[in-house]
Amino acid sequence: MDTMDKYVGKLLDNRYEIRERIGIGGMAIVYKALDQRLNRYVAVKLLKEELAVDDDFRRRFHSESQAVAMLSHANIVAVYDVSRSTEVEYIVMELIEGITLKQYMQKRGILTWKEALHFSTQITKALAHAHSRDIVHRDIKPHNIMILKDSSVKVADFGIARLSSTQNTLTRETLGSVHYISPEQAKGGYVDSRTDIYSLGVVMYEMLTGRLPFEGDSAVSVAIQHISSIPLSPRELNPDIPAGFEDIIIRAMEPSLEKRYQSADELFADLEEFRKNPEIQFDYSELAFIAPGIEDSKPERTIALSDRYQSGRLRHIEEQPVPVVSNRGEMSRIEYQKSVRRARRVSTLTGIFCVIVFLVGMFLFLYNYWFKDMFTEAETIKIPNLVGSLYDDVLDNDNYTDYFNITATYKPSDTVKEGYIIEQSPKAGRTVRKIEEGYDMTVVVSNGSETVSMPNIINKDYRQAIIDLEKLGLNVSDDSETITSDTITEGFIVSTLPEAGTILRPGDTVFITVSGGPEIIYVTVPNIIGTRVEEATISLENLNLTVGSIRSGPSDRPAGEVIEQSISPWTTVAERTKVNMTISDGSGYIAETDPPQQSNPPLESQLPEESPAQSNPPVESEQPTQTPAQSDPPPESTDPGSEMPPETAPPDNSDGNSND
Repeated sequence: MDTMDKYVGKLLDNRYEIRERIGIGGMAIVYKALDQRLNRYVAVKLLKEELAVDDDFRRRFHSESQAVAMLSHANIVAVYDVSRSTEVEYIVMELIEGITLKQYMQKRGILTWKEALHFSTQITKALAHAHSRDIVHRDIKPHNIMILKDSSVKVADFGIARLSSTQNTLTRETLGSVHYISPEQAKGGYVDSRTDIYSLGVVMYEMLTGRLPFEGDSAVSVAIQHISSIPLSPRELNPDIPAGFEDIIIRAMEPSLEKRYQSADELFADLEEFRKNPEIQFDYSELAFIAPGIEDSKPERTIALSDRYQSGRLRHIEEQPVPVVSNRGEMSRIEYQKSVRRARRVSTLTGIFCVIVFLVGMFLFLYNYWFKDMFTEAETIKIPNLVGSLYDDVLDNDNYTDYFNITATYKPSDTVKEGYIIEQSPKAGRTVRKIEEGYDMTVVVSNGSETVSMPNIINKDYRQAIIDLEKLGLNVSDDSETITSDTITEGFIVSTLPEAGTILRPGDTVFITVSGGPEIIYVTVPNIIGTRVEEATISLENLNLTVGSIRSGPSDRPAGEVIEQSISPWTTVAERTKVNMTISDGSGYIAETDPPQQSNPPLESQLPEESPAQSNPPVESEQPTQTPAQSDPPPESTDPGSEMPPETAPPDNSDGNSND
């Protein structure tokens, strides 16, 4: 625990107890905290103090965090809570147990194309979900991508990245992010969802080659390379990369926004096509790695494709033309004037030719898309019903592919087998105009039943367990049982049905058994008043009762004797109930007087005066002693009410003399 951090040990909003600092970024500090209300660990991201003093920045931080909290996707780190107070600004997020993709690549080095495809597909799903909510990440990089123990991926820092993009100063702190920014970001231009696609392309490039496409000594130099330089082809660095995967990376990293993937869904479709057929190749020319402006380079400079790359190094495209040197040395004035006139004529003819080409092109365009229908009757075609057909069979049928451009998206289905078409757009039965390039049609194909593995939630708080199950799309039965348990804490899960590891489908029901704590046994409190404290303690412990406090008090009972108990005798209570006792201190106790024959003889000064005759000792009897058996029995009492035999009754000494 970082004892030097002032937030460690602090309780935020009387709910989140900060335990330790686990990370620090350019805008915020991340702590591990305990949510005391739900008894679970969370990640708390606190806005740095130097940024928290800016009221406008805090307001945007709060609004962006609230927007991100609306995202709910398995591949996005969940945001639980957003707090805005006068002291601190923070968001509460899901605590991820894993490592970043950057750390994973540092350990593994170059990833296999299957690993890269697995991670890229999940990141693309996360981006598609966020983009559908009009949220752009703006800082996709391996540092913001978490790899969990089950190899699943979660994208972090949505919204935070949006705010960090407002800090346009390229310093050493931003060097980690600038390696992944898009050209439009480097220029400070308009940014939309296609920016995330470019950054993801750089991440895929790094996963498959083990290096970044652009490197430099400063953030500015790297940003300039994104604008004006080209990277090495991925397959030149790693020949094991399939050609189709390289095509996807090339299009994702396309500097031109129009040529880049227009949406994450479009990128996901190509990744799925490649997953199904790793031998596939896309029609994305490697010229997509040409820097912007290369197509318009001047005639004096010819750039061969092999010249665009330097082995192991990146290369800037120089825009200066290679100077042309005349073989005849310096021109004369007349030759120079002729050259200028010749150039003007060529320019004029070129301009006229371009105008003619433009007019011809415009005429053909207007004729094909406007006037042609006036002179010829448009040919129509009826859209077939593809729902229920096997998608592979549709692609093999020329009656479909000759007239329609069919593209597919995939989604799980519990009712339709994998590979069969679930939906189509446009609907079947419509009549559309037959066009030469084919009519566009989209189909939705089933990829089979979606399954999940039953997680191990034994000995978890049942509230957190319900949240975990609902995230997987599973339902928790209302008939869940509560049982007593001596080993599982009250309110925690004892068992589940089905057991952990069972393959389930979203919507399946899970039965859980919750601990109600140990079984309660009731006993009757004994009466311990009047007993010694040691005896009272044994009596209570024999009944599994707990001896509580023992205090002493004034009493006329002997010291150490119980004079009061906190729970009345014969009361029924649960085992281990605490019983307090009050014992006598003996301050008021008066001991009983002993019988006269057993009392100590009085002092000599206390004896009464005796006559000389009384002072002589008595003469011992000379008669033989009789045994008790030989002695005469005592005479029976004549007084039935007498309590003592006549011989033992005390003599009547009313006159105070022993002999009369």
